[in-house]
Amino acid sequence: MATVAREIEFELPALTGEMVDQLIAAIPSLRIDGEDVRELLAASSQANVATALDMFAHNIPVDQVDAPAAAAHYARRLAQRDVPVEALLRAYRLGEALFVQWWLRTIERHQPTPRLLIEATRYVTAVASTYIDQVSEALVRIYDEERTLWVQRAAASRAAQVRTVLLEEDLDVDAAEALTGHRMRGVHTGLVVWAATGEQPRGVEAAAEAIGEAAGRAPLAVLADGRTMWAWVSADTAAEAALDAATLRDRLGRLDCAARAAVGNPAEGLAGFRRTHWDALSAHRVAAIRGAGAPPVIEFAEVAVSAFLARDPRAARFWVAGVLGDLAGDDHAMAELRLTVLSYLRAGSSLTDAATRLHLHKNTVRYRLRKAEDVMGRPVSERRPDVEVALRACEHLGRAVLRRPGS
Repeated sequence: MATVAREIEFELPALTGEMVDQLIAAIPSLRIDGEDVRELLAASSQANVATALDMFAHNIPVDQVDAPAAAAHYARRLAQRDVPVEALLRAYRLGEALFVQWWLRTIERHQPTPRLLIEATRYVTAVASTYIDQVSEALVRIYDEERTLWVQRAAASRAAQVRTVLLEEDLDVDAAEALTGHRMRGVHTGLVVWAATGEQPRGVEAAAEAIGEAAGRAPLAVLADGRTMWAWVSADTAAEAALDAATLRDRLGRLDCAARAAVGNPAEGLAGFRRTHWDALSAHRVAAIRGAGAPPVIEFAEVAVSAFLARDPRAARFWVAGVLGDLAGDDHAMAELRLTVLSYLRAGSSLTDAATRLHLHKNTVRYRLRKAEDVMGRPVSERRPDVEVALRACEHLGRAVLRRPGS
């Protein structure tokens, strides 16, 4: 076996070229532009074959052999080029088969007895197979680690570019498009997507696919942090860029990460790209203050006024208490009365329409309105705009603006 190893080693440069040609011909994913990548494949192939030959020539146990440095570097480069790891593993399987063919061809020159040929074949295939398994396992770990780091670096770079576009208002459209690779002309709808506490970041990233399914087009998406993603759906018209909340809720609901989304108003151009993002951030703030009671998809258009109040929850709580009095109490009875009053005001002060919305009898609505007016100490029609805004704030912001017991 040592003699055969030394004979193959003598032919190593030519055999390496043969292996590289066969691997590139058999595996399209390895046909990467750039002479340096082909040279890395050649270096990796030669290092693996040389390591295997050293094991046979010097009887080195397989478990004492590490993956060659050139092979590890090649695995990292494939990870950076987004070449599937399956292509790397297939290359090792094909390389193993080719190596065994070389070995048998070289053994044949010595005209061994059938018994010796069988023993040699068993030995070389067992050692080669064990080596390939061991090295492949190590390279998959190296590949996965590099792929994770590469994706994180690329994501961080993309996020930094997007932040520059958001913050540098002197940046023009052409420069913004060059930075992000995203079309800034047209209409944009911004989103903030976040996962429940404790979920993995990759779950938030999966939400980008859900947004694409809901919008019918791939969004621009960047990770703002480990649990939060910013995204934009862009199109030529507002209708095309708009997102249906029910569809988005359905798509996000299919994810394992319990993703939630805040959606900004569609807006046009580079200024609109920024404005719809600030809208989505404001809606996100409302959802964060509301907590578990917030809907899975919250639209800025529905909570705009509450979003402004959410910038100072303490001041908002004092103002709400001044408008609603004891009706702002944090208990079930007051919550029921607030819902009735708000439905009544939204229905244009129609008892019939309010009763239909609430699935109640009209007399029940009338009774609750009187009860609410007693609690407030004045008619609900007095300071009506303030009353409606205060009721919406209670609905959107929850306990953050409700009166605590004894306050």
